[in-house]
Formats: sequence, C-alpha cells, structure tokens
Amino acid sequence: MGIILGYWDIRGLGHAIRLLLEYTETPYEDKQYSVERKDPEFDLSQWTSVKEKLGLDFPNIPYLIDGERKITQSNAILRYLARKHKMCGETEEEIIRIDILENHIMDFRVSFAELCYSPDFEKLKPEYLEELPGKLKLFSQFLGDRKWFAGNKVTYVDFLAYDVLDQQRMFEPKCFNQYKNLQDFFDRFEVKFLMSSRLEHWRHCSDTIGEKNAILTSTKLSNN
Repeated sequence: MGIILGYWDIRGLGHAIRLLLEYTETPYEDKQYSVERKDPEFDLSQWTSVKEKLGLDFPNIPYLIDGERKITQSNAILRYLARKHKMCGETEEEIIRIDILENHIMDFRVSFAELCYSPDFEKLKPEYLEELPGKLKLFSQFLGDRKWFAGNKVTYVDFLAYDVLDQQRMFEPKCFNQYKNLQDFFDRFEVKFLMSSRLEHWRHCSDTIGEKNAILTSTKLSNN
C-alpha cells in the first residue's frame, strides 16, 4: 500500500507536504476531507467520523500513513519525508539553520492566521501590512546570498518558506519588490519545483489557504 496523506480539502498545512511529495515523485493518495457549511455551524463529520479509527497516536490532521508508520503534525511529516530523500541538511550549520527557520516559520504562520480568522480583519489589516516589510526583511537577511535557506542545496525548510512567503505575496503582491533575494528565491523555487504538470492543480488552487470559515478567502485575496 502506498503513502496516504490525509488533510482538509484546502491548502493550509498540507501545501508544503503535497509539494514535497510531488517533487520527489512519491506515489501517494491525497485523502481530502471536506468541511460543509451548515449555518451557524460547520459539519466536520467527514473527518470526525474516522479520526479515532485510523490508529493515530494523536488523532489530528494532517496525517501521513506509510505502511506501519502513522505520523501526525505537519513538520514531523515533512521531516520524515525529507529524511528519505536526504533533504534535511548535511552539516551542523545547515541543520541549525533549518531548525531555526522551521520554528520561526511556524510563529509567522500563526500570526498570519490570527489576522485571517479575526472578526476584526479589516481593522487589523493595515497594521499587519505596515509591519510586514520588517518581517520580510528578517527572511531576506537570513537568506543572504545563499541559493536556498540552509545553504547551496534545497532542504524541506525551503518548501515551508515558499508556502508561507507565497501567502504574503498573494496578500500583498508587491511585498517582495525591495527584497531581490527573496524574489530570486521564488523564481528559483518555481522553476525547479512547480513546472511539472503533476503540480498544476496546486498552482491553480494556491489561493485556498484556510478553512472555509476563515475571514481570508480567495475572493478577499483577489479583491485586495
């Protein structure tokens, strides 16, 4: 039996995992669970009806099942796949850089999600945009003149970085204008990883970045 990746039918925390699976040409089943709107609640039964039946130590999504191995937590899944393909860094310096950036990205993702899910989205958006250049400057300084965030070879943390920074680019299309090395990173990543036909679906669906009850929808992204 091949690998099974289970997640909501959105981009969310599954995007970097899907990109890595596709890039490494790993056969897998993309098991997607839908969230149905039933005012004023949301129907999560596609997931909740099976979550306790999968044998997961900590039932949650995303999850990955690879034979007898059953893994939850998105970064744990990424690291597991990356180890298979020697994409976890080669030197101690590279590994340290990966560890630092992986955790910083999680903090960055949380702060963006808090904005997107806030009922005060429109009120908070200007302040977020005002602070965004300073946050991106840190990414730019950390990347420096390297090809990839850990060094000269791509690692799984580049997939995470692409994911969260791409969300910022959708949110504010001009946000990388003053950071040439970040724009170069994007160009390099997309030429290397996003040109295959197998990834065409996720390129077109890349604006679906949160659950259906998120304040930030693809419509809002396209209209702002």
